[in-house]
Amino acid sequence: MTYARITGTGGYLPDKVVTNKDLEAALDTTEEWIESRTGIRERRIAADDEFTVDLAERAALQAIDAAGIERRAIDLIVLATTTADQVFPATACLLQQRLGNGGYPAFDVQAVCAGFLFALGVADKFVRTGASQCALVVGAETFSRIIDWSDRRTCVLFGDGAGAVVLQAGDAPGVMSTHLRSDGQYKDLLQVPVGVSRNFSKVRDGGAFTTMQGGEVFRWAVTAMSDIIDETVAANDLSKDDIDWLIPHQANIRIINAVGARAKIPRDKVVVTVGEHGNTSAASVPLALDQAVRDGRVRPGHRVLLEGFGGGFTWGSALITM
Repeated sequence: MTYARITGTGGYLPDKVVTNKDLEAALDTTEEWIESRTGIRERRIAADDEFTVDLAERAALQAIDAAGIERRAIDLIVLATTTADQVFPATACLLQQRLGNGGYPAFDVQAVCAGFLFALGVADKFVRTGASQCALVVGAETFSRIIDWSDRRTCVLFGDGAGAVVLQAGDAPGVMSTHLRSDGQYKDLLQVPVGVSRNFSKVRDGGAFTTMQGGEVFRWAVTAMSDIIDETVAANDLSKDDIDWLIPHQANIRIINAVGARAKIPRDKVVVTVGEHGNTSAASVPLALDQAVRDGRVRPGHRVLLEGFGGGFTWGSALITM
């Protein structure tokens, strides 16, 4: 049997730092309130001349280097983003051009904060079926550009960044299973209510901003993400004690803690990076994975459960042996 195995990880955060103190000066809030409610201390914001593909390229090159492969070995790019640089072509195609070896499939996936899990699930199927031998999976966002920076309900939460992994075919288990879910009946609770086909004048006028009903999103996210932990563990005939690390979507610390408590995962087995970069949407999970790999927490042989939750609603998980 052929498996897809993560052989390299990468991450990138823009240089510009916006702290809670910075937001306190512009909003009716305090740095203590923001951190106590979200766990976020700072977030990174892309420069005016820095775009989603730029972030994706930096993370991708780091993952390629970590995997010890040449760029020409890549035969698939699946890129998760909500903030594509253009209507078309796909940001994945823009990244493919940067990497300099075209001819293989490159496409975007849009599932907001669960996007990386969806992209990973798709790439895993390509590798398992033999359609790809070496896939690049990226989550990249310039989410700050769809945030109303006068709305303290949302602007304190989000930041920009990118994370990436290289998946290669092999005989040993790597990606053990992926689980992807959506429920469109909750679309109004977390959305940007404009697009190309609908209300496009608001896009032109600079009104394409994220709206969120925070309380409802919190309750739904905690339930969905804790339930999918149970589903993933059961699907692999394991117990939660067999999981070395849980890497959840870095939305805010209250959701992360509530999911861990409901799923009965000890806090010392949960990777938390939200304080340093906020909610980076599709980049959140791969950024946290990359940091945990590079600081030595996640090591070869560890079982790692990744999960994410986003607008749509969309949610998903992946169980991985590193």
